[in-house]
Amino acid sequence: MKHLTPKETFDFLNTHKDAVLIDCRSEFEFLFVGHPVGAILIPWYDGIDWDLNPHFIGEVRMAASHDRPVILICRSGNRSREAGKALEEAGFAHVCNVLHGFEGELDDQHRRGTVSGWRFDGLPWEQC
Repeated sequence: MKHLTPKETFDFLNTHKDAVLIDCRSEFEFLFVGHPVGAILIPWYDGIDWDLNPHFIGEVRMAASHDRPVILICRSGNRSREAGKALEEAGFAHVCNVLHGFEGELDDQHRRGTVSGWRFDGLPWEQC
């Protein structure tokens, strides 16, 4: 699995038009915190009990197939790394993880979005 910074990811998506950007955060995060423009929501964990999505691999397969590059983003880069390992084990050959994720690392006051991440880097995002 490759690990790309948010800016490297944005450049990769612009040069690899067949790549699929999958936001693997929860539906709540995707809708209310915001998400990168063009990202497809396929949660890794979701629901009231924060359950592992048993359909994750199949849903990614429908969105991307095994041949297209799959870029995974989450809040900070941890869930996406875990999801990426599962995709590789399922036979996906081109998986990338977005380092620092959408919201970035925690700062000294335990807040996100002030140190790193997709939004911090000023990359295109939207909120529903």
